[in-house]
Amino acid sequence: MNVSDDFLLWLILGCEIGFWVALFSGLFARYLFKWRRVGGVLLTCVPLIDLILLGASIIDLKNGATATLAHGLAAAYIGFTVAFGSVTIRWADRWFAYKFANAEPPPKPPTHGWCLLVYELKLWGRCLLAVAVMFLLLAVAIALVNQAERTEELNIWYNIGLGTLIFWFIFGPQSLIGKNLRVSS
Repeated sequence: MNVSDDFLLWLILGCEIGFWVALFSGLFARYLFKWRRVGGVLLTCVPLIDLILLGASIIDLKNGATATLAHGLAAAYIGFTVAFGSVTIRWADRWFAYKFANAEPPPKPPTHGWCLLVYELKLWGRCLLAVAVMFLLLAVAIALVNQAERTEELNIWYNIGLGTLIFWFIFGPQSLIGKNLRVSS
């Protein structure tokens, strides 16, 4: 593990912490302190955290670093937050509104039947989006470096992405087809 690899892993951890700090700061500002504009600005900053991580990964590779597990993890992290970040923010916003602003409780996910299958398919679709973003970022990194020996380690992330899609589908939407849909509609 080289210095840039350590830095990138710490940056990924920092970005994860930063995501939650920005999210909860924005929600606290919006609902506890009634600072709507400040809360909105803080929530808008959440995607900027991903841009910092993306920029650091690109600069690292452009400066001659050999791609490592950390570079692939950064691509996966960005893919996940692109696909699931808005859902997470929306859920947290509804929960805070319910707890601190007397709003309706957040809707619960369906528990059976076709509604559950559609819900699970939508989640799997977000997983598909996350993997697609990760694949795109990996392809850009490989093309940017343009030296197979320096980007060889990124190739494992294609298998990780495909494996994630397959397992999510098997244990998500596909697992419902046999048991839930026959019994209830």
